[in-house]
Amino acid sequence: MATHPIPQWFEGSEYTHQVAACITKYGPISRIAISQALGLSQGAVSRITSDLIHAGVIIEADPNDATPKRLGTKRLGTPAGKTATERRGRPQTGLKLNARAKTFIGIKINSTLATAVVTDAENHIVTGCHEQPIEDTSPESVVSVLTELIRDCSLEAVTNGLPNPCAVGISIGGHVEHDTTVTFAPFLMWENDVDLSHMVEIATGLPTGIYNDIDSLLVDACWFGPGVGLDSFAALTIGAGVGYSLATHGRLVECADKSYGLVGHIPLDPNGPVCASGHRGCSQCLTNDSIADEYSQMIGRAVSFDDFERDAYDGVPQATKLVDRTCFRLGTLIAVISNIAMPAKIMIAGESAFIAQRGISALRDGIKMYRHNQASPVRFEILDHDWSLWAKAAAARAIVNHIG
Repeated sequence: MATHPIPQWFEGSEYTHQVAACITKYGPISRIAISQALGLSQGAVSRITSDLIHAGVIIEADPNDATPKRLGTKRLGTPAGKTATERRGRPQTGLKLNARAKTFIGIKINSTLATAVVTDAENHIVTGCHEQPIEDTSPESVVSVLTELIRDCSLEAVTNGLPNPCAVGISIGGHVEHDTTVTFAPFLMWENDVDLSHMVEIATGLPTGIYNDIDSLLVDACWFGPGVGLDSFAALTIGAGVGYSLATHGRLVECADKSYGLVGHIPLDPNGPVCASGHRGCSQCLTNDSIADEYSQMIGRAVSFDDFERDAYDGVPQATKLVDRTCFRLGTLIAVISNIAMPAKIMIAGESAFIAQRGISALRDGIKMYRHNQASPVRFEILDHDWSLWAKAAAARAIVNHIG
């Protein structure tokens, strides 16, 4: 079995890593709640947490900070059969990750820009956002850009009194194998295998993991965000392409082919535009290029997606009409995902997620059209676009691998 590029923070049994993961997701959390959540004896949890405290991985939380979180439908921090007001005696001590013990660098690579941040072990951004343009997409030139970003991020972390970053997570739109090798990256025009992990580690001396960008958003949400504690959670992104990823019980649903954009050609609108593959009204109609082409036809002259975005915010009638049309199609795709994958919640993200925010009524109409009227309402959340959050998501992957 190949060694993972990100070394583990500590040695221990499978249960030790499960306890650390539980504390990372749900801390501050009591030892009793950990025991209940993982099905371990209180004695075993006590021994494991003592070892983790000794290793500097976790710490005891200030009682004033011990806000219980949720694990599925069960409230953490309260013994079974008791409410918070029924508990008697000494309050239980909450445990949480020692967030400032480690820092990580997360980087999101686009076709023209690389964005980097430094996070602590709880994946809070602790530095400013660093950006570098990508003018040459050859692997060697990209590594040069990444090296400069990593150097700048490391310097800022140390200058601010933080630990020097211990690992790097890099996310990219495309297919990655073994968290090391990019085998397909269409936005960078990489069609041959690129061992980006090894190249960056040689250049910087830091262990580096390479990850699919949409999977990274999902992992970040399931460990540190709105997907924590949900039985199933999905991420859907719109922008230069259409992306999708699914997690059950906090773990990615793995499929060797999923990063090839398989959600990109699902039929949505029989009257929609024809994509480059000859499909009419497939989910490619949600991409920036398709929207720009459709808007150009509506107003009778060639315009860019940026022109459409400006007109949408200005309330130009044709742009507003296309926003609603696009959102209805997006709602149709959300209904398809909800009906088949049945996630508890869907996160909508991407550089064009603003469209969903501006046409929320049409989006809901699209969902209702293809959802049984007695089915539960589809829960979704629309994220404001920020490349630093994508970089943070790349750091989340490194943190998860480091915790093991």
